[in-house]
Amino acid sequence: MTQAVAVTDPGLEAIPREARTRRIGILGGTFDPPHVGHLWLAALAAESMSLERVLFMPASQPPHKRQRGMTGAADRLLMTRVAIEGDPAFELTAIEMERPGPSYTIDSVDELERLCGPDAQLFLIMAADSFAEIGTWREPHRLLERIEWVVGPRPGSPMPASAELAERFGPHAERIHLLSGPSLDVSSSEIRRRVAAGETIRYLVPRRVDELIAARGLYRRR
Repeated sequence: MTQAVAVTDPGLEAIPREARTRRIGILGGTFDPPHVGHLWLAALAAESMSLERVLFMPASQPPHKRQRGMTGAADRLLMTRVAIEGDPAFELTAIEMERPGPSYTIDSVDELERLCGPDAQLFLIMAADSFAEIGTWREPHRLLERIEWVVGPRPGSPMPASAELAERFGPHAERIHLLSGPSLDVSSSEIRRRVAAGETIRYLVPRRVDELIAARGLYRRR
């Protein structure tokens, strides 16, 4: 019998017992701020891959992005929490916020596998632009051996071809799933620029995120 994961574990928020023994997606990022593109990618992956849950995993110290000017971890965590509220398929995990040092995905997968139990099947969700930089990630080949990848469309970033995947990853290329569907041309950097310029971001982010950005004065020019 699979040992149940205690829901009091601080690294994984309130995942129902049944979800911990089923197909679970993981969507990481800085979420600075989270926007409708993130939600759409998660929804597309959940439907295409028959996922019971998608875990949104904000990074504390992304190794590939500059730390200077990044919104504080507490604000990004809170924005992600309110962005996904109301959708029972979306959950928040703070494991990268609680772990010191750079937020390497391979370390997070190790921890999530332990938390979710041996019967859970995990899928790493990413957009095509993130996949294009996969070679700069820590131990990408070992990461693919540990967890299947789900790659979604992203404007301006072509989806990888099957032949390219086979040449690069060999037999493990079969563990990479390519999603088809519309892509949204929304980026966190453009949202930050618009806020700084006093322009509307209505419908680019969930309403609660828009309200939180305004209430906390985030992304305003200093």
